[in-house]
Amino acid sequence: MSKQNDFSCSKCSAAWRKSESTNCWSVDPKNKPAKPGNCPTRNHAEIIKESFELYKENTEDARIAKVAAQVEGLGYQSAAGSDAINARWTRVEDTIAFAKFMKYKKIGIATCIGLLDETNRLAAILDAQGFKTVSVCCKSGSIDKLELGLTEEEKVRPNTFEPACNPVAQARLLNEANTDLNIIVGLCVGHDILFTRYSDAPVTTMVVKDRVTGHNPVSVLYGQNLYYKRLQKQPLLRDK
Repeated sequence: MSKQNDFSCSKCSAAWRKSESTNCWSVDPKNKPAKPGNCPTRNHAEIIKESFELYKENTEDARIAKVAAQVEGLGYQSAAGSDAINARWTRVEDTIAFAKFMKYKKIGIATCIGLLDETNRLAAILDAQGFKTVSVCCKSGSIDKLELGLTEEEKVRPNTFEPACNPVAQARLLNEANTDLNIIVGLCVGHDILFTRYSDAPVTTMVVKDRVTGHNPVSVLYGQNLYYKRLQKQPLLRDK
């Protein structure tokens, strides 16, 4: 990677912790911090500007960008007598509002078999809000993992029937159902990529798969100083 492409916005976290301000977000734009050396706007301002121009066109992408910004604003509320703002909407509520503003009618849910109960609860909420929901499980087709080229030892439970996930089928089935929006609920890493790639409808994620943290992967980032410090000190997998 060339030096000019070696941008890393994550390093601005130090500036944010110190002053709650960065070059791209400052209450006082006239006195905002300088661009750090790794800022993408240093060498790629044209890409950023050209990309933003797409949001001004009469396209679905432009509508999505505008509605997403509107929902972001509605997701907060001011506190009386204070300049503080408080979050008021959950991810479920954000998704409902977004779908309403986009005038979506039919919502597909691509679910992990381990989250069928959560998917049923989500579908009940969406149905109550006036949407038509359809859902497809990751194990649709019930085809053994051996047909992927895996060995018995690579299964979760060796020497048992263990169906493979089929995210492309999930996407194609929801395509057949003519969904306006698809929601991922707990698909595995990789399976979510394939589902998104093959989905005709826009895709958003409600739940990400994390077997250890109760599907709350950000908790690992908060635990870097204790339980998960090992991820900074040793490789997760050894090279073969």
